[in-house]
Amino acid sequence: MGTNYLSIENISKTWHDRPVLSGISFGIAKGEKVALVAGNGQGKSTLLSIISGQESPDSGQAILRKDITVGFLPQEPELNPAQNILENVLLQQTPVTRAVADYEKALSSQEEKPGDAALQALQTATETMNRLGAWDYEYRVKQILNQLKIRDVGQAAASLSGGQKKRVALARILISEPDLLILDEPTNHLDLDMIEWLEEYLTRRDITLLLVTHDRYFLDRICERIIELDSGQIYHYKGNYSYFVENKAHREEVAASEAEKDRNLFRRELDWVRRMPKARTTKSKSRIDSFDDLQEKLKGVKHKNELNITMRMERLGAKILELHHVKKAFGDLKILDDFNYIFRRGEKVGIVGPNGVGKSTLLNMIMDLETPDSGKIITGDTMVFGYFSQQTFKVDDHKKVIDVVRDVAEWIPMANSHKLTASQLLLRFGFSYDKQWDFVSKLSGGEKRRLFLMSILMKAPNFLILDEPTNDLDIETLGVLEQFLLDYQGCAIVVSHDRYFMDKVVDHLFVFEGNGIIRDFPRSYSDYREWKELQEEMQSAPKPVETPVTEKAPEAAEKRKLSFKEKFELEQLEKELPQMEARKTEIEQELATKFDDYEQIVKLTAELEKLKADLDEKGMRWLELSEM
Repeated sequence: MGTNYLSIENISKTWHDRPVLSGISFGIAKGEKVALVAGNGQGKSTLLSIISGQESPDSGQAILRKDITVGFLPQEPELNPAQNILENVLLQQTPVTRAVADYEKALSSQEEKPGDAALQALQTATETMNRLGAWDYEYRVKQILNQLKIRDVGQAAASLSGGQKKRVALARILISEPDLLILDEPTNHLDLDMIEWLEEYLTRRDITLLLVTHDRYFLDRICERIIELDSGQIYHYKGNYSYFVENKAHREEVAASEAEKDRNLFRRELDWVRRMPKARTTKSKSRIDSFDDLQEKLKGVKHKNELNITMRMERLGAKILELHHVKKAFGDLKILDDFNYIFRRGEKVGIVGPNGVGKSTLLNMIMDLETPDSGKIITGDTMVFGYFSQQTFKVDDHKKVIDVVRDVAEWIPMANSHKLTASQLLLRFGFSYDKQWDFVSKLSGGEKRRLFLMSILMKAPNFLILDEPTNDLDIETLGVLEQFLLDYQGCAIVVSHDRYFMDKVVDHLFVFEGNGIIRDFPRSYSDYREWKELQEEMQSAPKPVETPVTEKAPEAAEKRKLSFKEKFELEQLEKELPQMEARKTEIEQELATKFDDYEQIVKLTAELEKLKADLDEKGMRWLELSEM
């Protein structure tokens, strides 16, 4: 074990009269990359705030090694609104940071208002940079800002959005290179390219890291130890996320078995207490005390509720959602350029692309919150949309949790003709009876998002539009949301930076490539990344030496085009792939409704496995031919 950077000693904390942390202890040594995993409201952010000194524990202490520097990225970081981006990034005042700030300011002045005074200021700043050897630092600053797509470093911090502030704060911490890095949900508000860059940056550097994230690929590839917070207690797992999932399941199985034994004993003891004569002996008094202890123990047992619900919804008609020749631009920025698509029953589409290319604009146009410049968006008569986005996210803090649900409906009709009460549905979404009567203001950010998502699903939409639904949700809730979408028989459009989530729930991707171009990619996000990397390798590969032009050169060029047979094959694939996807959806829907016909289930399962294999093979062949 290396030098200990952080020691957590017996920390307890109560929040709103509810114990959040109960005597937890652990340590982090130099060079370790540790993840902190917990459900919403279990105390992750509270613990990080205690470690960073922003909150005090009720008891215990967090001890940081005195000679180390610490960088802390909270979920909602604060910047100095009176300063610009560069001044906030270079907040740590040293001769080098001042030199870099002066140089960037002089460079900007020379570009905006060239003249003798500006040139003299630039020369002075350059000499200072040379004297301090600050060019390596300046290069690192620009490299990190560029990777996080922070362009206008002179922009006032007061004008930034929440997502932009998060990226600026992340850049500030990475540039300062602290000895201990503490990151609370660093991937929120980053696009997929930024997340993959950050993943590589943290993996290859000698960094000591304490990380909270719901991004399971990010967690799996970076962290070598996982600490789980569960009901105020702490559990240790020496390994990555895959190891954690396996061993957590084993721990819960053991705990469930022990709880069942305790419940059986409790039933027997309860029967004895009820039948026991009033004249109590010392021996019976001891047994009653044991019974009381057992009762208290069972109160603390957490009942695991699965989000296993299929709500009754309006059946999708023949016409669902159609986009015909849709165009949209903001000045010179093209969002959509003659985009066409007709949605099929049950399909789930993922949308990916850099921030600012128009993903949310497309969703807003579908929801009639924005109008296209030209073209038509046609919705079917039976369409019932459910729209989850940061803009629509709103839960009244002054209401009780159960009243938020009852405002939508007292009873929720299910697909199996049963009904659930508002309270029963809240239980399935992980809200205990006690928490249902709390005010919304007492919920964590993730719990509020879960409640809002639940209120949308309660309206039984047959077309879900989810814009970044995974932000601030815990891993367990993500898992049950994924299962809900896999079982969901309506259509869905999902925008998410969670690669694991996208891989699991969507059938194909709309890839925003910029300048109004949207590529319809027929497979998962991981497949798209592999394909994109292959294209980049092919483009960067050295070009073959050109041979002198001869009479045979045109024939050689002709051979590189699609042959008649290949053109015919491509046309057939373009017809077959949608039909195969439709059949795959039909089989999945049939399997979801057939429970007693064993022979038919076996037959459909075999057909589905073969169909998936054929789709993979033909999808790759289609990509190969379409790129030739």
